[in-house]
Amino acid sequence: MNDFTTAVSALQAAPDGADMCPPFLTTLPVTGVGISTLGNPLGSATVCASDARAARIDEIQFDLGEGPCWQALTTRRPVLESDLSGTTNTDWPLALEELLRAGVGAVFSFPMRIGTIPVGAVDLSVDSERTLTVGQIRGAVELTEVAARRVLRGALLAAAADGRADMGTSRYSRREVHQATGMVAAQLGVDVTDALLVLQAHAFATERTVRDVATDVIARRIDLARPYGSEN
Repeated sequence: MNDFTTAVSALQAAPDGADMCPPFLTTLPVTGVGISTLGNPLGSATVCASDARAARIDEIQFDLGEGPCWQALTTRRPVLESDLSGTTNTDWPLALEELLRAGVGAVFSFPMRIGTIPVGAVDLSVDSERTLTVGQIRGAVELTEVAARRVLRGALLAAAADGRADMGTSRYSRREVHQATGMVAAQLGVDVTDALLVLQAHAFATERTVRDVATDVIARRIDLARPYGSEN
């Protein structure tokens, strides 16, 4: 039994709610792992992250609505960036700038899907240039498939408990972003997609995270219905 087979078995047997990052860290030459849900139907939230930088990688991509995880989920193929500083990928320029600023040297994103259901992505990262072998990529795909099933199961269990199919009970929950998006949508008379864009634009313009802006919107310290998102 090879290392990946052992890791897959361990991930399959882990109890509900267990940290899913260790099997990736023990079998792959990476230092960071972030597992997240993306877009509909589960919402965008970090399910687990191996460290603060891994969580930051997720947050950058959530805030900007672009990045390797989004590309992987959309194309249904892994995005393998072994040297971010020298990449020729032009699909996510804003995220690239922020990832480099965060000290990310290489990132490998694997899409999580169950049939036709888009679940999210697994982001593997390291602070220097790094290349994965064909065997390591295959192993990462196998682990990602198991993670996708576990994430979807967790979302369904959460939905059964409180009627919401999201990962809102996670310590990485972005529930405040969803709440603020609804408030902005009501204030501006737009749909939630455009309301989220307003939040993202204000966060980008003020060099803050969307989560921080959302917190201020909920607390009514910022009113995005007023010119330039005036502070109250």
